[in-house]
Order: sequence, then structure tokens, then C-alpha cells
Amino acid sequence: MLNYITKFRRPRDLLLIFELLAFLLLFFKNNKHVDTYICILFLGLVLIIYISNFILGKISSGDNYIFLIVSMLLSLGLVTIYRINPSLGLLQLVWILVGLTAFYVTYFCLRAFKNLDDYTKLYAIGIFILLISTLVYSLIFKRGREKGAYNWIRFGSFSIQPSEFAKILMMFLLASYYTKFRYSNNLKKFKNPPLLLMFVTYLFIGVLFIERDLGMSVVFLTIYTVTLFIYEDNKNMFFINLFLILLGATIGYLKFSHVRLRVSVWLDPWTDPYNDARQIVQSLFAIAEGGFFGSGIGRGYPELVPVPVSDAIFPVICEEMGIFIGIGIIMLNMLLTYRGMKIALNQEYLFYRILAICVACLFGIQSFLNIGGFIKFIPMTGITLPFVSYGGSSMVTSFISLGILQVASEDLTYKYE
Repeated sequence: MLNYITKFRRPRDLLLIFELLAFLLLFFKNNKHVDTYICILFLGLVLIIYISNFILGKISSGDNYIFLIVSMLLSLGLVTIYRINPSLGLLQLVWILVGLTAFYVTYFCLRAFKNLDDYTKLYAIGIFILLISTLVYSLIFKRGREKGAYNWIRFGSFSIQPSEFAKILMMFLLASYYTKFRYSNNLKKFKNPPLLLMFVTYLFIGVLFIERDLGMSVVFLTIYTVTLFIYEDNKNMFFINLFLILLGATIGYLKFSHVRLRVSVWLDPWTDPYNDARQIVQSLFAIAEGGFFGSGIGRGYPELVPVPVSDAIFPVICEEMGIFIGIGIIMLNMLLTYRGMKIALNQEYLFYRILAICVACLFGIQSFLNIGGFIKFIPMTGITLPFVSYGGSSMVTSFISLGILQVASEDLTYKYE
């Protein structure tokens, strides 16, 4: 049945119907007059989805479902962002185009180069440079210290989050290490190479701790822990890692006041619902107000939820489109993670098998941290929802990760030759 649906392009048709209905609602919301920007947004999104899926079907023999899943997430995110702020909606469309370009560049580059597992040291150096650049920037310009993490570098109106790109290199570092050094003596001069990898990984996490970017620290730790559990023969390393995680969590709680605040707000948000706990309280109200089918696009109150276009976009979607769509977003992310794991199981080339596992973990943990925080399942972390939230760095790196997964879904036996 699934093959029948894919063959006749039913998923794309369903996406087209959803987009058409969404933009009709936006049209009537804007006093029933023709808005040029709505037309641009609608045509741009439709062309992106249809042309991209068509091109991908012609050039790739790999997984045909992951891009369809992402297309639905993109549609939901873009419609919601435009409804909240039309100028940001158009800018998000630009970031989607940039992300698509990064997707295809990543896809063709990974297919062209055959020895990407030889650059372990280079990946480690790149991660360190990216992470330390944010720290140096914040120290020089005294920015980002007001509250929470300081993980952005700003150039006028343009800003970039280096840790988003560092997590991509982290996946390559883990894949190259376990491909080249797991069964070889290339690190013979070190008595315990896995301990060296753990030291390097926690060095990166230490820099993220200094920058107070605890959400990204969790992402790094999750990717590393899953890879360690699967591929490390010395299981004592896994238990050492668990001990260090508990130790780091305790230090983070005792050291950073904003971490203690987030935990206290998570435990009891009603102690200060108008200030520190406002975001989680308003998010819960928004989700409850939407009910099962939502209040309708344009009939909610996203301005009441702090940071509605990026961090808190999930409760905004639930308010206007309903818990039904919220469950759909959760299921789409679960499917994306599942497809990533299935790709890893079917991939014989170890380097890309590990990359697929890392990408699947990346999508899974980011979705869990974002949605879990706003339904009060876990403390909030400030991690964006992949392909849905507004943000340039997040969108581009998510598409790069998708490009890696697309390559990993193909038969790569030619790389053995």
C-alpha cells in the first residue's frame, strides 16, 4: 500500500491540499484582499516541495520517504511562521532555499569523496575552532552574558550559531574514529584510544558548558553515548560515560542559576507564572486552548507565548491546528528517526552506517528536547524543532544532516573499490 501511494505521488498531493487550505485561511485572515507576499510564499513552498522531490527521485536511488516527511514539517513550520510574522515567514522561505542548496551540495560532495573517514584529526580541530570562536567572540564583545547561553556570533543584522555546525563535524568525528581505529593499531602510541576519544568529546562539552549552551551539550552527549554503546567493545567506557553524565548534570545544576531556575519552573511553574515561568505556562495554556482540532489558523494568540517562531513554535501550532496536528508532528519526527535507524541497519559501509545512526539520534533528541520541554515532560533547553522552527543555522544544518542520511540510504559498494 505504501509503495502504491508513493508511486502515484499521493503524499505530495496531500501536501498540496494542506498548503492550499492553509494559504486560503491566511488569505481570508488578511481582509480577503490579494496579498502578493502570500502568493510568493505559497508558490515558493509548492515549487520547493514538488521540484525537490522530483529531482531527488531522479538522482538518488536511496530512501524515498525521508524528504517527504521533511516536506510536511517544512510546510507546517512555514505556514505558522508566516502567520505570526509575515516578514520572518518570507525570510524562512529564503533559509529553506539555502538549506536545500546545502542538502544537494552535501549529497554530491559525499558521493564524490571516497576517503572521508581519513580526516579524524581534522574533524576534531574543526569542532574545537567552531566552539571556541563563540567563546572568544563573547569575551571580546561582552555579548550574550545577560541570560542563558551565549552561543551566537553576530555581524550586524546577520548571526550564526557555530555549535550547530560543530555537531555535524562531531558525527563525522565519531564515524571516522570507529571506522579507522576500532580494529587497527593507528593509535598504538596511546594506551587507551577510546579514553582519548572520551577526553576529546568531554573537552568539547566543557566548552559548551562554559558558554552555558547546555541544550547543545545534551545533543553532543546523546550522539556520543549512543555510538559508544553500539560500537565500543570495552563496556566499562559506557559506564564511565554514564558516571560523567551524572557528574556533569550535578555540576551544571549547582553552577548555573538559569539551570536551577529551569528545573524549578519545570517542577512547579505556578510559583511565578507571569515572569520566569511565563513561557511554559503560556505554552500549556496554548496547547489546552487548541483542543483536538485547534482554534483555526489566524485565530490563536501566539503573541502571548514568548519566542513563538523558534523555540515555542510547537504549542503555537497546537493552539491553531490542534493536538491532532501536534501528534502528527511527533509521529513525523518518530518516522524520520525510524527511517534513519533503518537506513543504518541496511548500510554495509561502516562509516556511513555510523553517520546514519548519528543523524537519526540528532533528529530524535532535538525533537524530544523541544517538544518534551513545552509539554512539561522535561525542563526546557532552548533547542529548536528541526525543519519547523525559525532559524538559519538550524535549518541549514538540518538539511546538511538530511543530505548525509540520503547518501547513507544508497548502495555505497562502489566506495570499497
